[in-house]
Amino acid sequence: MTDHVDQCTAASRHFLRVGADGEQSSVVRPAPEELPIAIECNGIGYAVLMATPDALEDLALGFALTERLIDEAADVRAIDVHDAGAGMVVRLSLARRVAPRINDRVRHRTSDASCGLCGVATMEQALRPLPPAARWDGEDAAIFRAYQAIGAQQPLNVATGGVHAAAWCRRDGTILMVREDVGRHNAFDKLIGAGMRAGLAWDGGFALLTSRCSYELVEKAVLAQCPLLATISAPTRLALDRAAQAGLALRVLVRGDSLLAA
Repeated sequence: MTDHVDQCTAASRHFLRVGADGEQSSVVRPAPEELPIAIECNGIGYAVLMATPDALEDLALGFALTERLIDEAADVRAIDVHDAGAGMVVRLSLARRVAPRINDRVRHRTSDASCGLCGVATMEQALRPLPPAARWDGEDAAIFRAYQAIGAQQPLNVATGGVHAAAWCRRDGTILMVREDVGRHNAFDKLIGAGMRAGLAWDGGFALLTSRCSYELVEKAVLAQCPLLATISAPTRLALDRAAQAGLALRVLVRGDSLLAA
């Protein structure tokens, strides 16, 4: 986890604070960075994500998995990150075994977008069948423990108040790692990629996200073999439907004293 906030993730800006009584004052506070991150696979431009420009190798690896371009970390032979001035370029070299998936997936994309599902051409491609989800047999008490701990592990959000976090949690609720980003899907992809690079297995653990539960997060959880997805905000109907189809355990509207099991 990033343990500090630096110039690549936040920049100080001047604001005018206006009180309810009309009093005005000048304040300086950091704002999270958001840059275009181009993902290239074997020399082919695949997507452009609007993301916080840190942990980009984690982001690209997790994105490749949840886009179904790869099945495991070993399918990526190299990851190179380059500064492109107005943004960043992350170049992935994929193994020959999975390389045909790049062109197949590109053919179904209409444009680059901020998440892997937004640019596909047809509803059939956006809502492809999911594999069965891993089974979760833990206890909800672990989710409450993770919820209580996650705030202290979000340095960028503490500084800016403007980013999401995704936490990799053990079965007992201990947080192993956290990734932050302006986009909830990017934060989750960063977490998934970081876990892959570290060789982690869920082992009955779960993911906790400081966001609403949208259907792309459900799909990412299933494809990453995460047995339970917990979110601090509410789910969409499609997220609930997709989770039910795959058999993914959901916990939503997580608070310090309550949650909803879906």
